[in-house]
Amino acid sequence: MVFGVLQLSKADHCKNTAKAAVERIGISDFYHTIFRHFKEKLFLDLGCGYGWHCAFAAEQGAVQVLGLDLSRKMIEETKKRNAQRQIEYRVCGIEEYEYPENMWDCVVSNLTLHYIENIEKIFQKVHRTLKQSGVFIFNMEHPNFTAGVEQDWIYTESGKPQYWSVDNYFILGERNTHFLGCDAVKQHHTLTQILMRLLNNGFELEVVEEVKLSEEMMSISGMKDELRRPMMLLVKANKK
Repeated sequence: MVFGVLQLSKADHCKNTAKAAVERIGISDFYHTIFRHFKEKLFLDLGCGYGWHCAFAAEQGAVQVLGLDLSRKMIEETKKRNAQRQIEYRVCGIEEYEYPENMWDCVVSNLTLHYIENIEKIFQKVHRTLKQSGVFIFNMEHPNFTAGVEQDWIYTESGKPQYWSVDNYFILGERNTHFLGCDAVKQHHTLTQILMRLLNNGFELEVVEEVKLSEEMMSISGMKDELRRPMMLLVKANKK
């Protein structure tokens, strides 16, 4: 995919195609609804992609916004698309960021944590970098999705989705997948592992939501099949 004269890598394209799809089904509304109070706040985006959430935070009055992404080309493009005075975009992996203590009011992560092997370590770092009563909002692929066999349906002979096969659910770790036309290495975490590691590291849960498509999406071909299994897990947790 070409944006002007910039051609993103295949991996960048795949990740951001996924993020764009998520935006389309309304997950961005989840963020915007459950945490609207950005005025005078400091906002950190772990895996910012094209900076959609950074721009939203800035528009809502955040005084300092930092977006991190591992891809230099992605950050270069993001600076063109969503540059604002109070936003800094930085080439940095979320595992490498320094997480200064008591720095941020809100930390967001959009479709990145299922690429991280040790999410408990990230939860600990996020807890450290949040101010007291700070908010951590993230969405990641649902464990039923990451445990899906090749992350695809089992099809009938006529090519219709027959069922979604889950295997090795309690075997944690690496999954080699082919998703949205791209090869990808992801990390599988169980629902218990995700939620309990938040609770065991100083967070309290406010919202846990398995995304269900809106009624207006049902007219799009193939969307009704998305009601047959959850694809995304969204969580809002507060620092105690």
